[in-house]
Amino acid sequence: VQFEYTTWAQDGTTDMYGKLPSPIAVLTLDQDPTTGKLSLVKYHNVDTSKVHGLWITCGASLSPWGTHLSSEEYEPDAFNASNAQLQAFSQNLYGDPAKANPYHYGHMPEVTVNPDGTGSVKKHYCMGRISHELVQVMPDQRTALMGDDATNSGYFVFVADKEKDLSSGTLYAAKVGAGFSIDPAANSAAPLTWIKLGSATSAEIENLANTLKPSDIMTVSKTDPSDASYTKIVVNGKTEWIKINPGMDKAAAFLETHRYAAFKGASLGFTKMEGTTVNAKDKIAYSALQNVQSSMVAGNAANVAGNGISVPKQLVAGVVMALNLKGGQKDTTGTAINSEWMPVDTAPLLAGEDLLDSDGKTLKGDALGNTANPNKIANPDNLKFSEKMRTLFIGEDSSQHVNNFMWAYNVDTKQLSRVLSVPAGGESTGLHAVDEINGWTYIMSNFQHAGDWGGIHANVKTQLDPLIKANYKDKFGSAVGYITASPAQMKLSAR
Repeated sequence: VQFEYTTWAQDGTTDMYGKLPSPIAVLTLDQDPTTGKLSLVKYHNVDTSKVHGLWITCGASLSPWGTHLSSEEYEPDAFNASNAQLQAFSQNLYGDPAKANPYHYGHMPEVTVNPDGTGSVKKHYCMGRISHELVQVMPDQRTALMGDDATNSGYFVFVADKEKDLSSGTLYAAKVGAGFSIDPAANSAAPLTWIKLGSATSAEIENLANTLKPSDIMTVSKTDPSDASYTKIVVNGKTEWIKINPGMDKAAAFLETHRYAAFKGASLGFTKMEGTTVNAKDKIAYSALQNVQSSMVAGNAANVAGNGISVPKQLVAGVVMALNLKGGQKDTTGTAINSEWMPVDTAPLLAGEDLLDSDGKTLKGDALGNTANPNKIANPDNLKFSEKMRTLFIGEDSSQHVNNFMWAYNVDTKQLSRVLSVPAGGESTGLHAVDEINGWTYIMSNFQHAGDWGGIHANVKTQLDPLIKANYKDKFGSAVGYITASPAQMKLSAR
C-alpha cells in the first residue's frame, strides 16, 4: 500500500500537500480458503531513504514479475529555484530546505517484495522524468506504457533492454496524427508515431541527476529572447523558449523529459493523463484522461496548434481512450522499435457528460450537486483490466460527482455498470483486478480524503461532514478493501 500525500497537518488547516515524503508499506495477508476473506497479519514500512524519499506516489500497478511499480507525479520544476513545495519537502525530510535535489524526483519507483514480507525500493531514472502515474508493463515484460498526469502531457513508452529489468532501455514519446477525437460515436482513431528520445541505463542517469544543475543541461526563458537558436515550447500550461546545451541531449531527454519531448516535436497536449492498463488478448491498452480541457482545447493558450491534440470544446468529465498495440513499428527516423506492443493509434472508448447551463458552457449541478451525469463515468483515474472477466474497471477522482464511483465496462457486451461508490469527497483509488488466487477473484478498491469538500458538495456537506468525521478519524482516516467472489459466481450486471 502506498500513501500519495498528506492533505493537512494535525491542526486540520495547514496545507501539507507534497510537503512530506510518501510512505510505502508491504502488507502480508492471510486468505480464508472457505470464504475468500483476507486478513492482515503483517505490516512492513519500506525504507525509502536510499532513493531520497518518494515524491507524491499516485497510481501503481503490479509488474508481470510480481513487483510493485509505483509513481512520482508532478515532478518538481528544476528551474524554479524558489519552489516552496520542494523546500518544505526537503525541510521535513532532511531538516534542510535546500538539500533535496529536484532531479531525484519524478521517476518510477519499483518495490521488490521479499518472502518474509519485507520489501526494498529502487528508482528507475531511465524511464523519463515526467508526472508518472500508473505504468503498465505489457506481457512481453519489457514494454511499459506510462501515464503522465500533467497539463501538456504526452504518451510515453519505455522499452527495456531485457525482460523483467527496467534498469536500461529506450524512451519514446508519441506524435499524434490526424483524426483525434473524444467522441466514441465518431469512430475515429488518430495514428501514433514514435520519436526516440534516447537510450540509457538508470545508473548513468542517476549519476547525471547527482552531478548536473539545470543550467548545465539547457537554458530556459519565460519570455521570447528573439534568438533563432531557441525553440518555443509549451509545458505545464506555460510557453517557454529553450536551448539545449551542447552534448546534453541525453541529460535533457531523461531529466527534463517534458521539455525535451516538446523540443523534439512530440505531441504534448493532453490534460491529466491518468491510469493505463492492458487487454492482452485483444492487444488494446486503455488510458484515462481525467479532464479534456486547457491544453486539449483549440484556442486555449496551452494548446499547441498542429500537434494533433485539439478539440473544439472542453469535456471536464473526461474520457477513456483505447490504443491498439502492434509490432513491426519504426520510430520517426526509420529505426525499428524492438517491441511487439507499441501503441499505433488512439480512439475514445468511454466519455463522461458534463451537465451544462443554458449557455452550453457553464457547469450546472443537479439537485444533489453533480455537475456530470451520474450514470456515466466522470474524471476517470485508476484503470485495471480483468482478462478472465473481459472487464475494464474504472475508478474516479472526480470534482463533478458528489460521490466518486468505481465502474465496470465489459468490452464484449459494451455494458457499463456502476459497482460501488465511496464516501462523498473521497477519491476511488487503489484499484486492482486479481483474476484468481486459490479459486477466488478480487477487485481491490480503496478510497482517500473522504470529506474533501468542493463546491459540488454544498447540498450535502452540512449533513455528511459530521458523519465522515465520526467514521474516518476526523478525516484523517480512509479504507482499503475489496470485492470478492469465486470465479464461477462473479457476474457484473445492471441493477
